[in-house]
Amino acid sequence: MRGTGARFITLEGGEGAGKSTHIRYLAEHLRGLGIEVVTTREPGGSPGAEVIRKLLVEGPSEAWDATAEALLMFAARRDLLVHTIWPALRQGQWVISDRFADSTRAYQGYGHGLALAEIETLYRLAVGDFVPDFTVILDLPVETGLKRAATRAGSENRFERFGTDFHQRVREGFRQIAAAEPARCVLIDADAPLDTVRARVLQAVRDRLGV
Repeated sequence: MRGTGARFITLEGGEGAGKSTHIRYLAEHLRGLGIEVVTTREPGGSPGAEVIRKLLVEGPSEAWDATAEALLMFAARRDLLVHTIWPALRQGQWVISDRFADSTRAYQGYGHGLALAEIETLYRLAVGDFVPDFTVILDLPVETGLKRAATRAGSENRFERFGTDFHQRVREGFRQIAAAEPARCVLIDADAPLDTVRARVLQAVRDRLGV
């Protein structure tokens, strides 16, 4: 799947964690080093996946149950892989994604209670044995994240309207994922000042991927 030197990095975390901001900083830093970078997001990032994104993030919070959400997420993920991520990696480019499968584990699994074994079955079907080279999980208190998310212009995310208890389970899910896979994941305190978080993200990528 990967050409020479290609890397796949994912940024994960709850609502308002600052993923898109730090993806922008990271991409700018890597491009400054002469690395070709493609940035993308989930759900979305390819024409088919963007259609599915509208189904998932717009409308009432009760529009889909956990199983339907997971199925839609993996359908969008498959399209993103086939049309965006894998072609870029084959060309030797680095890909940075705002969310990937850890979000399904955290939101539909830990958050909504869908069995993690069922999520892994969907993963094997849609993704196979492909995994990110490195995952940064941005962690911050739920109340802080939801307040940040509420101030974003044009917020469209139905997931933000789920209750605090749901988002607390999501946060704990991400923390458990980070603890279970320390070789792939690093947990970074996103409640620190922006420049501090930025420096920690860049340092983590330098340490893990040698740039």
